Amino acid sequence: MNNDTKYQAPALDKGLDILEYLSAQSVPLSQTEIATGIEKTPNEIYRMLMSLESRGYILRDEVSGKYRLSLKLFYLSHRHSPMDELRKAAQFPLEELANTVRQSCHLSILYMNQVMVIIHAKSPGPIALSIEEGNLFPLPLTASGKVLLAYMPESERTTVLKNNQIFKKYLKPQQDDFLVSLTEIQEKGAYLKTSDLAAGVTDISVPIGVANGGNIIACLTISMLNALNMNKNVDNEVILAEAYKCVKKIEQRIGV
Repeated sequence: MNNDTKYQAPALDKGLDILEYLSAQSVPLSQTEIATGIEKTPNEIYRMLMSLESRGYILRDEVSGKYRLSLKLFYLSHRHSPMDELRKAAQFPLEELANTVRQSCHLSILYMNQVMVIIHAKSPGPIALSIEEGNLFPLPLTASGKVLLAYMPESERTTVLKNNQIFKKYLKPQQDDFLVSLTEIQEKGAYLKTSDLAAGVTDISVPIGVANGGNIIACLTISMLNALNMNKNVDNEVILAEAYKCVKKIEQRIGV
């Protein structure tokens, strides 16, 4: 018996199928319509609908008898700050990564048209680059900012850059080159370049949340001090591979 069948819970699966199907619809649906949508018979889902309604996850219209989602899932998901949950999920993988590559690393998100560092793991070495949590940095000038921009939906990226003072000051050729560089980041799946903000630093940045076609949630960046040459036996591709492993662990912890 494989794990896929060993741990099946048919009733739970049925309930989740109903919730996921209703969440994907823009109008209330009847019992028959829901059953058809999840490939079950109306009788098969009757008890589950009654249970979900009694627990407050779905609501049934008194006139039409059709079902729609309530706000209960929304309230449950917002009991804890998404940022707090992301920080908790990232803390151990990030510290593990810093110890493995012996370089400082951090997670950043988009905040008020800037890059905000939400968690930092210090290198175990005697000399390390430190980036304080909560610090804000210019979006177009940071590795994290470029990765966040590269993986944004195009309409959102256009709006963000339209309101960004640094990007607005670029000449048209500079703006075009910048947009091309974002496309290249998305094609490569990562950004690796010397820092535009700090001399002697190379940044390796990878997106978090884009697995299976999802939207970017945050960016993981490893900031390497070139002059120390502490990783002379470890090339950038090896460090990049470790970064991808860390991202996968974080995504698993947040359910992406």
